[in-house]
Amino acid sequence: MVRNTIFKYTFFAIIATFANLITQRIVISFGQTNIYLFLAILSGTFIGLLIKFLLDKKWIFRDKSSGLRLQSLKFGKYSIMGIITTLIFWSFETSFWFIWKTKNMREVGALIGLALGYIIKYNLDKRFVFSKKEIG
Repeated sequence: MVRNTIFKYTFFAIIATFANLITQRIVISFGQTNIYLFLAILSGTFIGLLIKFLLDKKWIFRDKSSGLRLQSLKFGKYSIMGIITTLIFWSFETSFWFIWKTKNMREVGALIGLALGYIIKYNLDKRFVFSKKEIG
């Protein structure tokens, strides 16, 4: 059971990471200035967050709650928990960009930041977002 959860969570993190990085590549293909970097990170983060929420909700935490209000609250909490982990991700990614100024090293920083962030995020989501105590 635990191995299966770890495998699925890791697989979903990889899916979200690739969606994030593909989105970033698309945005940054329009220019390699700092503003394009900012837009790429912002866009990639949103796409990764949305995909990860939907996969985690259904397959990791098996959340069957319904209702627009409750789902909005959960996505809000999920997003708030993601702020801390996103700051970790962005810190690594932008540090690697400013140090090496190459696309490949920016992505290495992104991968390191995302990996650390996902480990922390799983524990936050388990405790605060998808716990059995739901606000109804």
